[in-house]
Amino acid sequence: MVEWLLVALSAATGAYGLHRARAGAAGERRAARGDALMGLGMAVMAVPAVATAGRPWGAGLFAVVFAAVGLYAGFRAFARGRGPGRAGHLHHAVGAFAMAYMALAMTGDGHHHHHAGAPLLTGLLLVYFAGYVVRSAGALVPAGPAGPVGPADARRELAGACRISMGTGMLTMLLMM
Repeated sequence: MVEWLLVALSAATGAYGLHRARAGAAGERRAARGDALMGLGMAVMAVPAVATAGRPWGAGLFAVVFAAVGLYAGFRAFARGRGPGRAGHLHHAVGAFAMAYMALAMTGDGHHHHHAGAPLLTGLLLVYFAGYVVRSAGALVPAGPAGPVGPADARRELAGACRISMGTGMLTMLLMM
């Protein structure tokens, strides 16, 4: 049941990212495309194993696709130098590589096979995503007295809430490994 709830939540955040990618300003559209890709990718990855039984190519394909996405996001982050958007690209690279790692952990005969460094890597990813969720949640808390909320503020807050849900989803998937 948890897996299907994670699929629904991830698909909803991915769909909202697609909506933002069509409606926002140029910089926001780039970030929204990355959020949409991560949300929809998480939805696919969270589908319970029983629903994908008989498709042994799935985990390997996921690993290749997410590794390619991670390389692209990493390239974009370093191509930007210290410019705006670099942190978002780095976060998407970490997320994509985490999903590739989880896909590789799903390969085999249905049991999770880990190499010697996997518990350490899993722990580091858990710490990263826990920190990301806490930082993202802190960014939603107003620093001073709250004034009237306009449409741009509401969109920004909803995008932040989607990022929190994706970070929480990554934590959940890592804990379920």
